[in-house]
Amino acid sequence: MKSLGISVNPKHWDFVKNKPKSSCPNKEYIQKIILAKEAEIQDRMMEFTSEQKAYTTTTLANANSNKFELKTVATFYKELIEEFATDNKCGNRLIYKSSYNSLMKFTKGKLDIPFCAIDVDWLKKYEKWMRSKNNRETTISLQFRTLRSAYNKAIQAKCARKSDYPFDDYKINKFDTSTQKRAIAKTEVLKFTQEVPDLGKRQYVQLSKDIFVFSYLCGGINFTDIANLTNANIIDGRLQYIRQKTHKKIKIGIPDEAMKIIEKYAPESKGYLFPILDKKIHKTPLQKQNRIHKILAKVNKNLKLLAAQLGVEANITTYVARHSFASVLKKSGVSIALICEALGHSDLATTQIYLDNFDNEQMDEAMKNLL
Repeated sequence: MKSLGISVNPKHWDFVKNKPKSSCPNKEYIQKIILAKEAEIQDRMMEFTSEQKAYTTTTLANANSNKFELKTVATFYKELIEEFATDNKCGNRLIYKSSYNSLMKFTKGKLDIPFCAIDVDWLKKYEKWMRSKNNRETTISLQFRTLRSAYNKAIQAKCARKSDYPFDDYKINKFDTSTQKRAIAKTEVLKFTQEVPDLGKRQYVQLSKDIFVFSYLCGGINFTDIANLTNANIIDGRLQYIRQKTHKKIKIGIPDEAMKIIEKYAPESKGYLFPILDKKIHKTPLQKQNRIHKILAKVNKNLKLLAAQLGVEANITTYVARHSFASVLKKSGVSIALICEALGHSDLATTQIYLDNFDNEQMDEAMKNLL
């Protein structure tokens, strides 16, 4: 039995047909409520059947048991992004926000669709569209993995049906996500230590140049960690910090050239070693992330301009400094374990991915001596 919260005088109830008599006040209204509840329970039965789950009259009657609240893709994404922001999971928020924006562009703003609309054919069209936009294989892979994750979360939240899940048939491991070589030779890195004329004409150009060199000299520290450095991170002449990505503690010496860069920005830094964040303005994790994301884009753009001016033929970003640091150490005979420690990787396998291409390069050079 399931109560609807409605009372009817027994004289107006047909106990044989189990429905209101024609003389019952508000007969149509009461019948409408009964039919709606019957339809709801029938839908729930179909949900259980489609997922091959057993059910009882108790689970069917319980309004809170396995209740589905199907949501559109747009609505679910927005709720996820808001949840990540509330929980200060800024990295996840940025990834899902990027995925949401990509899907909005693909559907031309018409993302108010149920998850069941995303079938194999839909995914093939999305892949074709991304390739038409010249997206790299790693970018396509990330967008598809994020969409798959969102679909799985929607199923767990009972906002989508497992029976509609398309990723059992559409495999995303087909995308080539191998790490491309991003390191440059030591001689190329040293070009960034040279004086470059007319740096003052573009915003953040000198800072971009200095950050690239600082990262290379200080263990390949990435941009986010650089932005968060304060005087408290300099202990006994060494740089000590917790890596944002892996939460590993890093301790590394500060070469004189790197210390000179720190001292250069001391007068204009606002609570940090470098003038990227401002303690009075950027207080929440989201504010910090937005600022770092904005400045990083400008820094990477400037590094490409600097590379062209310095005659460095490579796609230079702040991450090139990190890869180059690892490459130079490897070619100098430093063990992978020490490089792993310096980079703050959680395991040697990750470091090996960094270094595989470097080993290939050395092997190719050595092969030239065979004849």
